[in-house]
Amino acid sequence: MFCLCVFLQLAALERQIFDFLGFQWAPILGNFLQIIAVILGLFGTIQFRPRYIVVYTVWTALWVTWNVFIICFYLEVGGLSKETDLMTFNISMHRSWWREHGPGCIRRVVRPSAPSILEDYSYVSVTGCIIDFQYLEVIHSAIQILLSLIGFVYACYVISIFMEEEDSFDFIGGLDTYSYRQPPQEHVELKPVKPVGKVL
Repeated sequence: MFCLCVFLQLAALERQIFDFLGFQWAPILGNFLQIIAVILGLFGTIQFRPRYIVVYTVWTALWVTWNVFIICFYLEVGGLSKETDLMTFNISMHRSWWREHGPGCIRRVVRPSAPSILEDYSYVSVTGCIIDFQYLEVIHSAIQILLSLIGFVYACYVISIFMEEEDSFDFIGGLDTYSYRQPPQEHVELKPVKPVGKVL
């Protein structure tokens, strides 16, 4: 479980960094909750606390759903559009960091030629990308889904082990047919106590 949690944390932190660079506030919030849930799951496993692992398991189901939504968003499934400001909560017009900085992308800042437009206004032209940014986002989400499903299955397994251990735990002197104590003797031999001496 520890190695899996390390992979989950590294994947979430890597994604968090690039979402911060792109000012993608909705994914930033989701990544933060994922990091907290993985820490809870790890703590629950180490400390034998099934409730923490249950919280991690429930969050994992939500996390998989969120990543499926991100895949649909960037592939524009069901009327969704990657050009909307949905990932920034409509606060800003920022887009994915990979849009301008993907592998092989050549980024050019183009200034408008019209004199009526302010001089500091410019737009960015991106060409030559090996992989379009939406496919990079889809790959990130697919990796998150794969790791989360493995974590979900493993968490369910750990919970079942903890529950079996609780059911089979034998209290000292419990209802089992055997006991670790010596069987009671029928006759107890009594010996007289010798006085040590009188204290004045």
